Amino acid sequence: MVFKINTKKSTEAFEIAKKLMPGGVNSPVRAFKSVGIDPIFISHGIGSKIYDIDGNSYIDYVLSWGPLIHGHADNEVSSALLEAINSGTSFGLPTLQENKLATLITNRIPSIEKIRMVNSGTEATMSAIRLARGFTGKNMIVKFEGNYHGHSDQLLVKAGSGIATFGLPDSPGVPLEITKNTLSIQYNNIEALNKIFAKFGSEIAAVIVEPFAGNMAGIPADPDFLQAIRFLTKKYGALFILDEVMTGFRIDYHSAQGLYNIQPDLTCLGKIIGGGMPVGAYGGRKEIMNLIAPEGTIYQAGTLSGNPIAMVAGYTTINKLNHDSYKYIEELSDRLIQGLSIVAHKNKISLKTTKAGTMIGFSFIDNPLQNFDDARKIDAELFRRFYIEMLKQGILLPPSQYESIFISTAHSINDIDRTINAADVAFKRIVSFN
Repeated sequence: MVFKINTKKSTEAFEIAKKLMPGGVNSPVRAFKSVGIDPIFISHGIGSKIYDIDGNSYIDYVLSWGPLIHGHADNEVSSALLEAINSGTSFGLPTLQENKLATLITNRIPSIEKIRMVNSGTEATMSAIRLARGFTGKNMIVKFEGNYHGHSDQLLVKAGSGIATFGLPDSPGVPLEITKNTLSIQYNNIEALNKIFAKFGSEIAAVIVEPFAGNMAGIPADPDFLQAIRFLTKKYGALFILDEVMTGFRIDYHSAQGLYNIQPDLTCLGKIIGGGMPVGAYGGRKEIMNLIAPEGTIYQAGTLSGNPIAMVAGYTTINKLNHDSYKYIEELSDRLIQGLSIVAHKNKISLKTTKAGTMIGFSFIDNPLQNFDDARKIDAELFRRFYIEMLKQGILLPPSQYESIFISTAHSINDIDRTINAADVAFKRIVSFN
């Protein structure tokens, strides 16, 4: 087995990039800081494989952080995109493509009666919260520690201890005045949820939650926890916002709310609904969505919102997804989880796996994962070493111990078995150096 990899061109490209962009990247996790190496620069992707500018190939479990559920350069999606581009990239006026994608989404997610397209997941969650405040006339928002809802000021709040954390911004440049109405409590903690509503229920506009915390080592929400959110928001006149930017059409045919049999008031979407193009959306009950301008007085707009390129890519991607697609991805997920668990146990490595539908996570930790406090205990150094050993063998994982991995319809059983074998080799090398 070869344990060296030539990334000379990527290293050179990164040195240039650092002079042009903060940290050399346009999104922080791409800098590979969590794993202590320079990032690889990508040339192209085909199916389940991705290729860097040095000519190395990898089985890709990043998939652009989730959107590419049919893999890279899918023939149907690419053909639809080329046809759309030849008709024009943006008009700033309505197109039939918006109607088609909106119809497809509302048919598959019954809780969404009306939808508004935007350009990112951050826009979707930010706009949904503005709408919730406008609809309820209240200001407070409840979120959960370790859940990531984009980088808007009001949601960029530090995870805190105790029942709630008031207004502790997670980044310089975020004024305390903006975050003071954001309450952050422990994920999957029904007792903390009950206490926060008992104290502030009359002031809470909405609760926003991820049904699978993909940026927190892939921790699934407990079904009873989601039902508690639904009960308390109804009881106190708050809105239930389900952040399905990551899980929407990724986790199940009817998304996470179909898998969990939960009906939120508002849903935020992204990633897969753009088929790899920049996109976001929020939608929900008509009486709430009708408050959005121009039908209502709550303003939100976007020059490229609903642009035909993203709409066509999203429609083609989702329309191609059927029940067999999810069954296939789930079978691959189960095979990968089982295989990783076996080789980890064989090499005396503590590994915990998590799963909800077709979304999976794995963590080097002894105890089960329920919340962000648990996720903080993951062995980051073991992950770093494992990551590098896997990369050397042509397996590309998300470069952070907190990120979930993604599988597509383009992945094969051979891809999965190659990955399991590579993990076995990686574990053996790690153990031999201890």
